[in-house]
Amino acid sequence: MTILIVHWAVLVSAFLIFWFLALFCLLPVGLGDVDPETGAPLNPMLGRKALIATGVAAVLWIVFYALILFGVLDL
Repeated sequence: MTILIVHWAVLVSAFLIFWFLALFCLLPVGLGDVDPETGAPLNPMLGRKALIATGVAAVLWIVFYALILFGVLDL
């Protein structure tokens, strides 16, 4: 039972790490116009970037899980 909990904890934490990594890589992309007063982007498109980060993280997580299933990586 404990091994199963650890297994899923590793998989969930790996997805979260992949998601944040993808999001932080996407944040500076396509900023466009910047407010001259504050320096903040006028339209940062955070929702779109979060969706793209979810897709990238899902692909990376599937590859990670496949490597675990085929025995390349061991938990």
